[in-house]
Amino acid sequence: MGKIFYLMGKSSTGKDTIFNMLKEKYPDMRTIVLYTTRPIREGELDGREYFFVNEDQLAELEAAGRVIELRAYQTMHGVWKYFTVDDGQVDLERYSYLVIGTLESYARMCDYYSAEGLVPIYIEVEDGERLTRALARERNQKCPKYSEMCRRFLADAIDFSDENLQQCGISRRFFNHHMDACFREINLYIKENL
Repeated sequence: MGKIFYLMGKSSTGKDTIFNMLKEKYPDMRTIVLYTTRPIREGELDGREYFFVNEDQLAELEAAGRVIELRAYQTMHGVWKYFTVDDGQVDLERYSYLVIGTLESYARMCDYYSAEGLVPIYIEVEDGERLTRALARERNQKCPKYSEMCRRFLADAIDFSDENLQQCGISRRFFNHHMDACFREINLYIKENL
């Protein structure tokens, strides 16, 4: 039986970098590409980071009963939705998976696939360092969206509160002070849970 290794953390904790390192380390492990209604960012590809869809396409998926979990965020640029779809990507009888998501999406995935099928990997970075990283990343965008960066930063404090982490049964934290050390620790954890 396969597992879904679910990477989570506040914005700018290094999730994407660690995710890509893990994909390289575990080439047989599959990924689940999430869906979003937000605009595609520079450097992203449809079907790689997300499937980028519009509201009509989302409504069709909901009407068909294929949306597993959905989160809507009021941003400075309108409502952006992120969601997981039962679209045939997951076969836990045969494969294990690597996924990046939120705490809320993790909880819904546990409801859908069973908590035994998911292994949480919560990555943490000190808030001042996260803000520095987020600002550097935003400055590199063609059209920086600083207000949205700030909204995400503040929302993370609520979304990933200690209380919410405890409610989801997450006690293990991986501190990303040094990327290589954090990666080694997560790699050992995955090996223990495969």
